[in-house]
Amino acid sequence: MRIWDLNPGYLNRQSLLGEHRELHGIVSILVNRKKGYANHPETLRWVKHGWALTMRHKLLAAEMSFRGYQDKSPVNLQLNSGLWPPNFIDPPIRQVQILKKKYKGKEPGRISLPETGQQMWSHHKYSLLARNPDLYKQIGKEVSLMTPKDDFSDLALSLTEWLLKPPTEGGIRNALQHMWGHVSKFTKAKNNDIDKLTLTALLLKTQGLAKENQEAFLLSSTALSELMVWIEE
Repeated sequence: MRIWDLNPGYLNRQSLLGEHRELHGIVSILVNRKKGYANHPETLRWVKHGWALTMRHKLLAAEMSFRGYQDKSPVNLQLNSGLWPPNFIDPPIRQVQILKKKYKGKEPGRISLPETGQQMWSHHKYSLLARNPDLYKQIGKEVSLMTPKDDFSDLALSLTEWLLKPPTEGGIRNALQHMWGHVSKFTKAKNNDIDKLTLTALLLKTQGLAKENQEAFLLSSTALSELMVWIEE
């Protein structure tokens, strides 16, 4: 039983759908007081964190939708709204290592597992931009000084934790405008037209153009699916 803390974009099809099933299993244990895996460390981690389970489910559902799967089993627990479990069973860098071993010779996730700090940063940069523009600039400068051999466990931990924080509406639009720059060449839509779109419409249009034109950078971005979870319209 495993609920990953990494962005679902890193999960391959089997792991993505598998985590979705296991999350519902944990919800059933907590809501219906089933014994099964009630004492499993993963189950215990989510006790009293119903809201966090709901949000993780939304992240999985957003990634599933982007890949063409339909979620028909929503989760709506609200206990301790805004709070995530305080600890990881494995730190994010260890989760990357576990998945690398698990996926050896198998299909990868939408986002290739990072080998360097630069890759980890490129995957998360627009997600962080939506949350903290100043830190986005700071980390960008720090990562530019890293070498491919540098340890990036602290970076992986920081980025994973930041993605648990809700972005602002203005932050989301700022990030989407940056992301739009990668796909604007594939459409005749003008910037004035794009500015009039709702955040949902803009993200869906960006997703569609990225997939249709196989825009590699955006297809390896956590923001391409996870921002949808935080849009309130």
